[in-house]
This record gives sequence, C-alpha cells and structure tokens, in this order.
Amino acid sequence: MQPALYRALTRPLTPLALLYLARRRQRGKEHPTRFRERRGCADGARPDGPLVWVHAASVGEATAVLGLIERLLDGRPGLEILITTGTVTSARLLESRLPTRARHQFVPADLPSWTARFLDHWRPDLALWVESELWPNLVFAAQARGIPMVLVNGRLSARSYRQWRLWPGLITSVLSAFDLCLAQDEHQADRFRSLGARSVKAIGDLKAAAPPLPFDSAELLRLRGSVASRPLWLAASTHAGEEEVAARVHCDLAAKHPGLLTIIVPRHPARGEAIGAMLAGHGLRIARRARGEAVTCDTQIYLADTMGELGLFYRLAGIAFVGGSLATKGGHNPLEPARLGCAVLHGPDMSNCAAMADALAAARAAETVNGAAALGQAVSALLADHGLRARRAAAAADVAAGGGNILDIVLERLAPWLDRIAPATEPAPPLRWVRA
Repeated sequence: MQPALYRALTRPLTPLALLYLARRRQRGKEHPTRFRERRGCADGARPDGPLVWVHAASVGEATAVLGLIERLLDGRPGLEILITTGTVTSARLLESRLPTRARHQFVPADLPSWTARFLDHWRPDLALWVESELWPNLVFAAQARGIPMVLVNGRLSARSYRQWRLWPGLITSVLSAFDLCLAQDEHQADRFRSLGARSVKAIGDLKAAAPPLPFDSAELLRLRGSVASRPLWLAASTHAGEEEVAARVHCDLAAKHPGLLTIIVPRHPARGEAIGAMLAGHGLRIARRARGEAVTCDTQIYLADTMGELGLFYRLAGIAFVGGSLATKGGHNPLEPARLGCAVLHGPDMSNCAAMADALAAARAAETVNGAAALGQAVSALLADHGLRARRAAAAADVAAGGGNILDIVLERLAPWLDRIAPATEPAPPLRWVRA
C-alpha cells in the first residue's frame, strides 16, 4: 500500500472513528473531559520558543522517556516539550511526573484532518517518536511540514515486524521519513533496516537509564508499620491471568509462611473491581487501595489498584514478580525493581525488555519462572533465605547501575537537530560506548 492510497482510504473514516472513540470512552479507555484532543483539538496555546514533540504510546514508553525529557529541559533552557500518548493511564502518570516546561496531550487518531489540525496548532520544531507506535498519516503530515523526525528507543515486536512486512510500500515510506532511528540493539536495528529505515544506530535501551521510580516517604513508613514483620512479596504490573497466578501462589504458600501478605499492582488499575471480585471468589481477604482500605493483620491480599505508586511498593516488598511476562505481553521493565532493592522474578516472555532480562540472567540477578508452581517455589525460597534475597537484590542493583550513559549517547545523537533550535548551555558530554 502506498501513502496516497492509505490517506485516501482513511479520509472518509471520520464517522467510524468518532463511534469507536465514543465506545472507548464509555468503557473508561478515553479521558472523559479531554476527548477533543483525540480529534487534534488542543486544550492550550502553543508555548513561545522552540518546541520538541515527543510521542510515546503508553505507560512504558512514557516512563522510559521521562529521563530524556528532564535532560533536554535542564540542558537547553529555551526549550519546551509536548508529549503525546494514547492511553488514560499514561496521562494520569504524566500528570504528576512531568517537569516544568513540559505538557501532555492525547495523540490524535490517525485521520488526515485530525493530524493536520494537531500539527498546525503545535508546529513542533522536532519530533521524537518512542519505540514502535508509528501512525502513517501523522508521520506523513509531519514530513510534509518539514518537521525533522527521530525514532528513539526503537523496537519492533516479532508480531509488529511480521505485520509491517505485509505492507512494504507503506512501512518503507513511513520509516524513510525519519532522519534517524536509534534502536535498542542490533537485532532491532536490523529489523528497521530491512523495513526501509535510512539511518539506523543501535545504542541501547532508554529504560536502562531511567531514574528510580518516585515514592511518598511518609506513606512508605506508614505501610511498613502496617505490615510490621510479616513476610510479603509483590506481583507488579500484572495483566489478566497473572492475578489468578498470584492468588494461587498465596494459597500454596500461606501455611508455610504464616502471616504472608501478597501485594498485587495491576498494570491497568481500572481492572481493580474485577480483580477484587476474582480474589474474593477464591475466599481471600483483600484490601483495596483505591477504596482507601487499610492493611490489617487479617489482610491476605493488598490490591494496590492505583496509578503511579510502583516505586512505593517495590521499596516495601523486597521480592518482585514483573508482570506481562506470564501473560505473553512481552514483560515490563525489570530494572525498575532492580533499582529499588528487590530480588527479581519474571516469566518467560520478556521480549519487550530482552536485553535487560539477559543482563540480569547473566549476573544471576533474576529468576525466570514458567507458571504458578515455579513462581511459588521461587517466592518461597526467597522468603525463607534472607541471604539469597540480599545477594540477588545486590546483583540486580549492580546491573541496573550499568546503563546510565545511554542518555548521554541519545543526547549526542540528537545534538545536530537540537543545536539548531535551542543551543545547549554547556558542551555536550563526550560520546561513550555502551553495550546494547
């Protein structure tokens, strides 16, 4: 499919797109008061001065790029940032974590008139696309307006790669619109090259350079007082099916580890009601954080169905299972718990963070589990052996500390475009090698 045909086919789809988005809003998947942004309508004026637009699909991509945004703003005082995402959960996360001179908008749906409205209002001087969410109309519209584009932290899942190969004319046109693609590793770089990207460099994963997740220190002290000396573990960023696994693990281990507390933090807090009903159906006594229910001595499962608090629970737990890895969602960032003193466990599917999972495995800093029985055995071993847990946590922290220079490399690669619009206040750091 060629770009002109794609635009022609999507142009008359406005009524269907409106219906689709309205149904998503009814299911809580669109923001109730910011719905206009999905049609390219801005909720504020464009700031004066140079503007870098960063597009990140959802929570994982937005979290990965926060460190880059902070460095851009710190080093270039005249710069402003616009970040777009497509999910309500990512918008809520960014509300509390975006620095001054950065603002969030929902990305417009990929229709020609809506993407044009968005770009004509914001008029970005540079566009940074994060990882792999490539909207053809939005890319072509930015290209037509002469906006330089760089793909950062580039990654294509095996499924996305197969799907794009079915549309060689379209994906080649999309990727050739980018001035530079910065891929997470050589394997990913080869995928982008084979699909038509012009200039591709493998530099490493931005998630490896992310700062530690934030937390409320007073709340951490309060929770530590509530759980006292109880044995506990955390199932973090879970998807459908993984909460059932956590419940089974709890039931299997409760007799061996009296007073056991299992903490579950679902990836999508809106699922809290359904998860709570499932856990209650297993006869488990739960407390839901979204309802303000306190952890008592009788609580077996603490369902932390809130947004942006993983930093709190990683610091509390000491043992963390990383979700999305048993539910074949590609897994979530294992370096987040590694930075915060956790012994790390995950399932076999860590394709979204393969290099990080490999580095942890090489350092014997994480353990792969293939199901409920294996997860239960691993959690039980860590609960019983504080020395093992401490050694695993220390090894994981060492791995997590090794990726800090990736941000320097990304900034060095972006400097030719950034220097044209917002000169740095100090010379860029020297480019250093990093293992991808």
